[in-house]
Formats: sequence, C-alpha cells, structure tokens
Amino acid sequence: MTQTRTDVLALGNAIVDVLASAEEDFLSAQKLTKGAMMLIDEPRAESLYAAMGPARIISGGSAANTIAGLASFGGKGAFIGKVRGDELGKLYRHDLTSLGVAFGTADATEGPATARSFIIVTPDGERTMNTYLGACQGLSVADVDAKAVENADIVYLEGYLWDPPAAKEAFRKASEIAHKAGGRVAITLSDSFCVDRYRDEFVGLIRNRMVDLVFANEHELKSLYETADFDTALAALRAENILAVVTRSEKGALAVTPDGIVEEPVFPIERVVDATGAGDLFAAGFLYGLTSNRETRDSLRLGALAAAEIISHVGARPDISLKTLAGNEGLL
Repeated sequence: MTQTRTDVLALGNAIVDVLASAEEDFLSAQKLTKGAMMLIDEPRAESLYAAMGPARIISGGSAANTIAGLASFGGKGAFIGKVRGDELGKLYRHDLTSLGVAFGTADATEGPATARSFIIVTPDGERTMNTYLGACQGLSVADVDAKAVENADIVYLEGYLWDPPAAKEAFRKASEIAHKAGGRVAITLSDSFCVDRYRDEFVGLIRNRMVDLVFANEHELKSLYETADFDTALAALRAENILAVVTRSEKGALAVTPDGIVEEPVFPIERVVDATGAGDLFAAGFLYGLTSNRETRDSLRLGALAAAEIISHVGARPDISLKTLAGNEGLL
C-alpha cells in the first residue's frame, strides 16, 4: 500500500451490493425487518437472490462507500478490507482503485467467496439489507499495513466489522498504531442491531479513548445508551466529552464538540430514491471537511450535501463529482 500521506484510511467490510426494488409485501413474504441489516448464510443468500427481481450489482460496504465519497470530494483515501480473488472480488478492487483509493490488502486465496449484501429498496426509498459476509470475515491483524496506518490523518473503523474476532483485533491494532503516530481514530456505529450486540464494548472504546470521533444515527445513539428519548441519549453522549456526529434523517444532523452542539439541516431534494449509503456519505463529507481544516458547520454541510446526492439515485457511490457539486454550492 502507498506510503504517501492520506486523509482517511478505512477498515471495513468489502461487500458487493446487489440492489433490487420491491413492494412492502415482499419484505413480509421473506420475513425481513424493514430498514435493518441482517447477517445471513450462503444458502439464505442464494434463496433470497432467487426471489429478488431484476438487480443492479454495485461495489459497496459502509466504510468503503465513505472512502469513495471522500475521494469524490478530492480527498486522499485508503482502504483495508478482504475480498476473494474471484470475479466479484476483482470487480470490487477495480471499482475502488479506479477512484484513486489505495487498496493494497491481499486477496483471500481460499475460503468463502467475496461478500454480498442483498439490498431491497421499497417505494419510500428505505433499504433493507441482508448480508452474506463471506471473505470479509477473513480480515486479520496481518492485513493491517502499519505504514499505511501511520501515514493516515484519520483511521476510520466500521462498526459492522466488529463481529469477527480477528477483525476486532485488527481494529485494536490499527487504533494503537494510529495513536502512537499522532493520528486520530473514528468509528461508525453502523446499525442499531450492531450496537445491541456490542453496546458495552462500543461504550468502552469511547471511554478508553480507543476512538476520538464517533458517527451514529439517532437510532444507534438511543440503542447505545438504552433509552427511547433522543435528548437523554444526546446528554449521555455529551457527557463522554468526545467529538461525535449524529444524523437524524430529515431532521438534519448535529455535531457534539467541546464547545457545544452545532446543528445543520438537510439539503433539500425532490424525493428519496434510495437511502442506501446516506450515513456513509454523510461521514465522507464530514471527514473531508475535518481533514481539510474546515469549521464544524461547514463539515456538516459537506456531509449533508453528500448524503443528499446519494439518496437521489440508486446505489451508495456518488453519480457525480462531489467536489464539483460542493463548489457549485459555494462550499469549496
């Protein structure tokens, strides 16, 4: 992997998204929880794919989407994630490196196939994800490129990857290397069900300062502090005295900083086509603003702009240059 300075190095699940539109009754028939991400095995992956309608195949993965968004803003990004050297793995690597993202993690040469996430998009734009992790789960400490970590301003960790024990150790190693080198570490909580599984560990990461920046949506935040009241959860987060960003869908987003709370509304769009990747791209905009030394409010605006672009079309990678879009809005 390149040893030049990078703005953000992400560790995450390397997943190919398989997207299809469906009505609400399809979710019921398949016993799917609307809006959630569920882990599935290979037989379930095959049966769900067979039941889906026409699909689009697009490279995805939460942290990788964020890095793709960062690159679209003009930032320098790198990625650590595991794919198999199969057809989908080659497609995934090409898609990411073609954006200028450094991706030097070696392919898995045996074991499960490249991961796939089957994403059902209902008419309201909500996405329901069913993920076969496959080769993703093979990420280990051996895949953590120490030089790449040392040369990153921010190391960004994907909460979804907290499931496999080996990946968890890779996260801890990356955080240790980053902090010794004077870098910062961020984590996205990824999903409220993910928080339910690892609540104590995630809180521990915050309180032990293994991470310096937390990204969450309001559902994940309420799950983290086991409350149905957003204000109560926000107060608990403020008490942690850590930089945090909380997205609230149509209510906009806010940043919790040492100086207080900064709020920013959404960018208006005609309609939500597909919410897949909205949080990922919000993080991309905020991280780009943070690593280019912009004010917190401007970083929130860049995040809101990126999220608005991504939900206006199918797929979790930008259709147009975010740098150009931000320039047209007077944000760059």
